[in-house]
Amino acid sequence: MPRGRYSLHDPHDHTPLAEEHFQCAPGPSGWRYVSQLTTPSGDHHGSVDLTLDELGRPLRLELHAAAWQVRGAALDGVTWVRTDPTGTDATEGNVRAHAFTGTSPAFLVATARLLRLTPSAATRVRLVAFTDPVLAPRTVDQSWTLLKREAHATDNGPLTVDEYQVTALDTGEQHAVHIAGDVVLAAPGVELEDLESPPSQFD
Repeated sequence: MPRGRYSLHDPHDHTPLAEEHFQCAPGPSGWRYVSQLTTPSGDHHGSVDLTLDELGRPLRLELHAAAWQVRGAALDGVTWVRTDPTGTDATEGNVRAHAFTGTSPAFLVATARLLRLTPSAATRVRLVAFTDPVLAPRTVDQSWTLLKREAHATDNGPLTVDEYQVTALDTGEQHAVHIAGDVVLAAPGVELEDLESPPSQFD
């Protein structure tokens, strides 16, 4: 069960945004990721709880940020309820999309798991992104390409690293994402700072 810490920063000016303390593991249903976020000054910043089924679809998502809350799941596309800080106003949403995304590295692992690309393969995916700080929903279209898959020798045996190229189809902006099993090694705005055990490898 990998557990560790990511540092999150603005991918453009590298301003530190948060630390994400996480643990994740394959389970009977598929895969689960839970994390707590803190600000650079150490204050509580939010949390992520994501469960995927065996096909990589979101069985359950619960996000908290700045007193806002989102609960969602794959249902007629993806469906979610977003609640304001007072708890008095909840809005429902539904989009014909494949899954969710956001600032947490968990969503990169989840999308890669959903797509299951082979090297050199590419595909398009529609996602609902929840953007900080108020978890506002936005539909985004991306293209994912698995550029290469390499095995690296480690003390715990070979570690397979997948390098993806992700393209935002509305702007054409491209960036690289490196994933080993269920851990993001590097991505824009994401640094893996600490990992207590090796990543879990998906079948």
